[in-house]
Amino acid sequence: MKIITSLLAILALSAVTTFAAEGDKKPEGDKGKPKMTPEEMFTKKDADKDGKVSKEEFLKGSKDAAKSEAAFTNKDKDKDGFLSKEEFTAAPKKKKDA
Repeated sequence: MKIITSLLAILALSAVTTFAAEGDKKPEGDKGKPKMTPEEMFTKKDADKDGKVSKEEFLKGSKDAAKSEAAFTNKDKDKDGFLSKEEFTAAPKKKKDA
């Protein structure tokens, strides 16, 4: 009887531990990757390490080229065809209610 009770206790403990570990997992959409800061993303996008991101560097790996090109144009404040670190990391301006 003691053996059966011990086995049931071990089984219950392992079930509780398994369910607790499941709660620590990230949602499916996150894929377990930590989110990058804008500075880290700038460094990653700056493939030639020249301190600025060209349109080609910015668009590389884009899922929606048209949307990314519009984002690049909006961020390129001095219209020189490159994004400085300041332009790249600047928070987008909020739209005003019309």
